[in-house]
Amino acid sequence: MKSLKSYFTAAKLQTLAIDTIYDIIGSLLYAIGYYTFASNANFAPGGVGGMAIIINHYLPWVPLGMCQNIINIPIAIICYKTLGRKFFIKSIRTMVIMTVFIDVILPMFPMYSGERIIATIFAGVLTGAGLGIVYMRGSSTGGSDFVIMSIRKKHPHMSIGTITLFTDGSIILAGGLVFGDINAVLFGIIMTMLATLVIDKLMYGSGSQKMLMIISEKKDEIKQRIFDETERGVTFLKAVGAYTGKERDIIMLICSKTEVFTVRDIVKDSDKDAMVMLSTIDEAYGLGFNSLTEQ
Repeated sequence: MKSLKSYFTAAKLQTLAIDTIYDIIGSLLYAIGYYTFASNANFAPGGVGGMAIIINHYLPWVPLGMCQNIINIPIAIICYKTLGRKFFIKSIRTMVIMTVFIDVILPMFPMYSGERIIATIFAGVLTGAGLGIVYMRGSSTGGSDFVIMSIRKKHPHMSIGTITLFTDGSIILAGGLVFGDINAVLFGIIMTMLATLVIDKLMYGSGSQKMLMIISEKKDEIKQRIFDETERGVTFLKAVGAYTGKERDIIMLICSKTEVFTVRDIVKDSDKDAMVMLSTIDEAYGLGFNSLTEQ
């Protein structure tokens, strides 16, 4: 019993250590993108970070990290019940680490003061990478992240990046009014879109696969050729045509992006009248794909 207890304690410490490392790396990348590049470029990105830049524009004596946390408090309280205690505690830890980087460490280094478009690009890529790393360990940077995660919990089919894009629009427009510059809106949109792409690519891109649904009268021939040429398994799904009332099998196949072309050529050669539906899935686990035990 003692050894079992020690095992779980060691496992928890290991998880905590990994979470903290992810928090430090993610927070550092986000802080560099946000403080070093975005905050000095006279535009407001989306989310609480953008709101903090707007407040700091009028109250320059209030540190940016502190501005974010002041805004975060009521949002965190509202979203606590939806997201749960574990996510809340993890996010608080991430917010503290991020605040230290933004208000204590990075002010000791020079801010970027060059071209605004360069600042926008680096800000978008770095903040997106930072947020993606933080999200990977089930945490967030607070603020709009709480709202985003609450929406995603109720609508899991929506990607985090897509939700972020919609929730940040009003802050970006407000930044344009504050700085009195249409370019501020454009730069805010570019930064948010870049961050969105990096978040989705970092979280889903490495494990994304393709799913094909094939309807054909020559299902057995197609199935065998897929076995032989790609070594991928297929699944038959029973379906009934609504118009004809005829029962038929649909071939379902998960494969890599490069294997799609081979499968498509197999179907084209076997049955030119076949119907092929192709879609992208974020992750695939199991034999031939990512292992569930590694997640």
